[in-house]
Amino acid sequence: MIDTHCHLTFPDFKGRVPEVLASAAGHGVEGCITISTTTHDCLSALAIAETYSNVWCTAGVHPLYSDKGPHEWANLRKVGSSQRCVAWGELGLDNHYNKPAGDLQRQVLDEQLNWLARWKSEGIDKPIVLHCREAFDDLVPVLKRSPFDPGRFVFHCFTGGPREMRMLLDFGASVSLTGVATYRNAEEVREAIRLVPADRIMIETDAPFLSPEPHRGERPCEPWMSSVTARAVAAARGDEWPAFHERINANTKRFYGIDAR
Repeated sequence: MIDTHCHLTFPDFKGRVPEVLASAAGHGVEGCITISTTTHDCLSALAIAETYSNVWCTAGVHPLYSDKGPHEWANLRKVGSSQRCVAWGELGLDNHYNKPAGDLQRQVLDEQLNWLARWKSEGIDKPIVLHCREAFDDLVPVLKRSPFDPGRFVFHCFTGGPREMRMLLDFGASVSLTGVATYRNAEEVREAIRLVPADRIMIETDAPFLSPEPHRGERPCEPWMSSVTARAVAAARGDEWPAFHERINANTKRFYGIDAR
């Protein structure tokens, strides 16, 4: 399987990427996608993806980094032009924190979506990884007005309940689940994931954050832990592991174009 969302550019993994990837492989996690948060760290993400054949990257500005300008949009296009870049993002809205201000987040989101639409018209067409924390009512209407196919979006690190899950499913997007789905106080999340059609679910870590049970609280979370989350999600859904494993790999290949076994 593939850890579809981690942050290998973060300080937790500095100088440790080879051992992190080896550890992941030992747990059946054969590769990962390192996710960009700014127009500068996307260059570092691409460098890692170009160094390791089982790592891919994305290019985008995280809403909580909206105030880390000036944003060099040309860097996103440069990274997005590479075959090692498999998606745009992560981008979106975050209402959990007071800063950056919501108006600034929205401004950067709109600007980013405009650039992606322009590059799409130029032939650079990639799926989009979304960050949406306590912001479904704000983000989904924006996405509906965008020129992108809803099936090209994935809401990463879902932490909502059935209402939010129905919103994203009715919109037509996919969802990706982290270790949060394993937490004892996250029954609402597990209730929500049982609503997801089998062909619209993926697994991630969001490493170095959100280690799954029984490793909750350990830092850093590492890509190998996506294997723990995957089995826990399969159990919560009442799915047999072999079938669920095959399905998430097929979903990853369809959405990101990455083969997994």
